[in-house]
Amino acid sequence: MKYRTTVMFGAPGSGKGTQGKILGAIPNFYHFSCGEVFRHLSPESELGRIFIEYSSRGQLVPDEPTVRLWRQNIDSAERDGRFVRATDTLVLDGIPRNLHQAEMLRKLLDVRVVFYLSCPVMEKLVARLQRRALRENRLDDANIDVIRQRLETYERETKPVLDFYGPKVVRTIDSTQEPVEVLMDSLKGLDGALH
Repeated sequence: MKYRTTVMFGAPGSGKGTQGKILGAIPNFYHFSCGEVFRHLSPESELGRIFIEYSSRGQLVPDEPTVRLWRQNIDSAERDGRFVRATDTLVLDGIPRNLHQAEMLRKLLDVRVVFYLSCPVMEKLVARLQRRALRENRLDDANIDVIRQRLETYERETKPVLDFYGPKVVRTIDSTQEPVEVLMDSLKGLDGALH
């Protein structure tokens, strides 16, 4: 049985995590943030070392360890009852990050809707990431060169995932609105998508 899934999608700093957390607080929704899980790994662990090596350069963590980490965490959430596949909707944030990951997950995910949080003004994303670095002590957001590399990587490797899912499930939302307006648009986009 596939996981009924909603994907939060957009460039770094577009608000995926903020909106994903809010949706994850609704009963029968389970938010999974790939980046958050990576950042909580011990730097001494194998996956923690891999994450630091790639994120410090603004690059994506390779596909196999990323999907393995996702799988381990979802299996753990199912075992301890935080996520129930039969009744809950999985809210993914930060995965899939490229076409190969989308292909790797195709047999596992029943993607009902992709919320594309669009922010066409690159400087707004840079400013958001720099503020987040200060608030959350996020090293991957602190260096302007790393930020620009992350945004270039997003354009080159991640954005093509929108075409993979196609216009039937992609809902474009202006992420430059106030967060509550983005949430309202997301909730409207869910209507009818999950049945």
